[in-house]
Amino acid sequence: MSELSCTPTLDGLLSYEDAVDQLVAAARPITERQKVGLRDALGWVLAEPVVSAIDVPGWDYSAMDGYAVRAAECAVSGTLLPVSQRLPAGVSPQPLRPGTAARIFTGAPIPEGADAVVMQEVCEALDGQVRINARVPSGDNIRRRGEDIRAGVEVIASGTRLLPQHLGLAASVGVAGFSVCRRPRVALFASGDELIMPGQPLAPGKIYNSNLFTATGLLQALGCEVIELGIVEDTLAATEAALASAAAQADLVLASGGVSVGEEDHVKPAVEALGSLDLWKIAIRPGKPVAFGHVDGTPFIGSPGNPVSLFVTFLLFVRPFLLRLQGRPDWRIQPMLAKADFDWPKPDKRREFQRARIDFDARGAGRLSVHPSRSSGVLSSVTWANGLVVIPEGGVLRRGDEVAFLPFSELLT
Repeated sequence: MSELSCTPTLDGLLSYEDAVDQLVAAARPITERQKVGLRDALGWVLAEPVVSAIDVPGWDYSAMDGYAVRAAECAVSGTLLPVSQRLPAGVSPQPLRPGTAARIFTGAPIPEGADAVVMQEVCEALDGQVRINARVPSGDNIRRRGEDIRAGVEVIASGTRLLPQHLGLAASVGVAGFSVCRRPRVALFASGDELIMPGQPLAPGKIYNSNLFTATGLLQALGCEVIELGIVEDTLAATEAALASAAAQADLVLASGGVSVGEEDHVKPAVEALGSLDLWKIAIRPGKPVAFGHVDGTPFIGSPGNPVSLFVTFLLFVRPFLLRLQGRPDWRIQPMLAKADFDWPKPDKRREFQRARIDFDARGAGRLSVHPSRSSGVLSSVTWANGLVVIPEGGVLRRGDEVAFLPFSELLT
């Protein structure tokens, strides 16, 4: 049995914070590593930090098109100097001869002896000479060596999920590939004799298996490898067989449906028969019957079968667990604050994570609307919403109150 202990709150339910902390504490980061090149690295999680071996930029260079000069020779506006060399980006300059200027372009190295660049807009080109119609301060329009990055500095930390800007930054210091964490393997199945796959005729009493595609998309968005086990019939034997098969090939088993206590809900007893159920029933709405345990030593998370409950509980519990598996330090959800554009007069004993939409007015102030339906079966509500509003236990809200908001844009990365 697991050493995790459940701290009951309302009617024996576990608080949201305790549940998340227990799940994350049970996640063991994946230690297997592999190499990926720059072109294939997007979305992978960095296993080892990237340390620059070079200064960036590697030399002083011009910040604009103009003329490289010695500032002391241009102390008076109207100075006339011969142009001794032309320096486009990519060339290796000769030292600047005293009493001359060098025609220089953005990104080109500063020649030895020059200490300023005069922008071309204040210069006149005159048959091999240049008139500088400004006083020139030393250091003007020069980007210094190492101004961006110094050699030996860590530029990308381990545990970072690689975004396009990380790939560009790595390339800028000459890194061609990364050591990354193996992607988590998540075995996924749904319980319910009422489920059929999209594309099949919809017989009476049947519904399409939307949860499979919602969960698969959520897992792929977080960089997981999905092992799809399909629809499992509502029997204890079939559920035990599916769980055993899933546990043998995955880092996490994820099931939707069958985690309540009805006669046709077989996931809970099947998990207990094959391992341990360490956490069950959390004081939240929607998604109270979230189950966490182990099947033959493999972590298991079971979500309710209602499609909204699956979506919400994935974001609240499965996501932080997976981020911890990947070795990411940013698994905690960071809410933003916005003002409610609705009233919430009836308090609930459980914390509510309701589907909400934030819109911004002309001044950039965010206003939150809440979806009119609280039903966990209205899947269209999560496409209307762009986040979840958090309503505390016993909370009553009035229009204009400040509330916590969890944007989907932050929860799906």
